[in-house]
Amino acid sequence: MPKVSVDIPQELLDDLNRHVGDNKKFVTQADAIRTAVRKLLDQVDDIDRRHGRLDD
Repeated sequence: MPKVSVDIPQELLDDLNRHVGDNKKFVTQADAIRTAVRKLLDQVDDIDRRHGRLDD
């Protein structure tokens, strides 16, 4: 799996980390970020589809 490096503000990382760990929503930071990216792309696809900008 390819690796991607990003710079994010500390405040955003702190918020992310509140949801990562044992008995929390995400097991790892990578899991949380992958899930967020998938959700964002699904939302963008829905918007593009509604505006006729996405070929199915």
